[in-house]
Amino acid sequence: MANIKSQIKRNRQTEKRNLANRKVRSEIHTRTKSAEAALDAGSDDAAESVKAAIKRIDKSVGKGIMHKNKAARKKSQLAKRLND
Repeated sequence: MANIKSQIKRNRQTEKRNLANRKVRSEIHTRTKSAEAALDAGSDDAAESVKAAIKRIDKSVGKGIMHKNKAARKKSQLAKRLND
């Protein structure tokens, strides 16, 4: 356990950020899975699901939660599956 006041505060901040980032990453996984399920099923709203997943991925890159190259890879994979 930290003894220094500033380090105690940094630990609190890290925990809060970690929780918020985990929620966003979980949402990205959920949206990606639902988009892939819609693509597998060939449903009509597959394009909308992919669009929602890509939008959330882009927002996470802007907030620094996901690396831009990983985001580009995920978006490319979704787009490729949508267009095939």
